[in-house]
This record gives sequence, C-alpha cells and structure tokens, in this order.
Amino acid sequence: MPRQAAPAPPRPRLGPHARAGWTPWLYLAPALVVLGGLLVYPVYQLGLISFLEYTQAQVSGGEPTSFRGLANYTELFADDQFWQVLLATVGFAAACVVCTLAVGCALAVLLTRVRAVPRFALMLAALGAWATPAVTGSTVWLFLFDPDFGPVDRLLGLGDFSWTYGRYSAFFLVLLEVVWCSFPFVMVTVYAGIRAVPGEVLEAAALDGASQWRIWRSVLTPMLRPILVIVTVQSVIWDFKVFTQIYVMTGGGGIAGQNLVLNVYAYQKAFASSQYSLGSAIGVVTLLILLAVTLGYLRLLRRQGEEL
Repeated sequence: MPRQAAPAPPRPRLGPHARAGWTPWLYLAPALVVLGGLLVYPVYQLGLISFLEYTQAQVSGGEPTSFRGLANYTELFADDQFWQVLLATVGFAAACVVCTLAVGCALAVLLTRVRAVPRFALMLAALGAWATPAVTGSTVWLFLFDPDFGPVDRLLGLGDFSWTYGRYSAFFLVLLEVVWCSFPFVMVTVYAGIRAVPGEVLEAAALDGASQWRIWRSVLTPMLRPILVIVTVQSVIWDFKVFTQIYVMTGGGGIAGQNLVLNVYAYQKAFASSQYSLGSAIGVVTLLILLAVTLGYLRLLRRQGEEL
C-alpha cells in the first residue's frame, strides 16, 4: 500500500501583536510617500549636482555636463573663505540657540506664574511674532534700528550709529531678530511640558525649601528632558540654516561678505556666480554637519541613560 505524503505543516499565523506592529506604518504610509517626494528626491539631486561640472554653460546647453567626482569638494575645502564662513556660522548658530532657549524657557516659567489675562496677552504677542514672515520681521527690525529714522538709536542716544556696518553689531542685530521669531516655539512647548508636571511634585520641592532656580534645575529639567531635546535639536537646525534674516538685514552678507553664513554663501556661489555645483556641495556639507550634530547630541543623551 503506497505511503501517503505527510501533510504540509500549517503556516504560522501572525498574532495580534505582530499585526498591530504594522498598523502605525500603514497610517503613516501616505505621509511617508509625500515626504519622500519632497525631501529624498531633492537631496538626491543636490548630491548628484555636487559631483558634476554644472555652471551656466551647462544650464543653457552650451556645454555638456561632465562628472568631476570629488573635485568640487576639493576646491571648496581649499577655499579659505569657506572655513571662515563655516566658523562664523557655527558661532552665530550657537549664540542663537542659547539665547532662544534661555528666553523661551524663562518666559515659559513666567507663564506659569502670571494670571490668565497677562498670560493670554503674552501668548498672543509671542504667537504673533512666530507667525510673522521672516522677510517682514527682518524689514521691521531694520527700521527699528535704522540710523536715520529708527527709534532705538534715539532712545539709546547713539546718534546715527549704523548697526549693519560693523560685523559684530550686524550679527547681533540679526541674532535679536532670530531670537524674536524663534522663542515662541520654545516657550509654548516648554510651557505645555511644565503644565503636564504634577503639581504635587512642585509643592513638595517648595516645602523642602528649594528655590525657583533649584526647582527648575533639579526637578523640572530632568522631567522635561525629552521636550528640551526636541526644542534644542529644532533650534540647532533652524539657526544653523538661517538665510532670510542675514540676506535681508545685511544686504546679502554684509560689507565684503563679513556677515556670510553657509546658506547665504551657497546662494552666492550657486546663483550670483552661477557655480551651481559648488553651491550644491556647500548644501551637502551643511546637511552632513546638521546630521552629525543631531545624531551626536542624541547619542550623548542615550549614553547618559535618558529615554527619548
């Protein structure tokens, strides 16, 4: 009598937990497709152009596009102006991040100390600053500090002092505008985090005799660590790639390029000089720096045992 073949073992069925693991990705799929089209493809094109000979001659079709490999990066790294602009960008962005976090966190704590009407007025003013377009805000700040018609020089008794003439005074003026339009995000986010902290924890710290600074440093900061990580990383990205404020308030980078930052420098190389491949190389370097800073910061926090 012939042997019957053993039945095939049944396929293992996915449990409810395994199926549930894919559910969030199905909901995120449409957004991921849109982000892929809006981010991945432009980054690919940016990287591709940075390896080509791509100037006005290639754009107009007068000359064929040729592959240069790393020659654009070699030329960029051999330029002393690039390193000066990079150093200025790092210093300016660091100052903006520190000032934005300080102002935003201080006002967030203030919101928890004032009554409803002042709180509403402060929130409304902050959101107004946040919603103001960068070009409009930069123009308003230029008028406020104008040496001929601005009220700030008159109030401070500076006469016809030009804030945009000197390198450091121009950077300081742009820093004020950047902080003014950036601190509302930090303020609102940190304020929401503080309101989520149980009141019993703060009352216990106050009963133990802790000052307001000690409560912020030893109680609130550890509990708000994930929120502070988000606003810090976001501020680093925003302030490192500042373009509009520098371009508008310093007239394209200041006198003799003394107020150039990487984004304005890339714009000048790509569009003012028609060296699109060099401009793309600067963009790639900027992207890699931001990725390195963000990943390094997150890795440092993970080493310290922080859950993000």
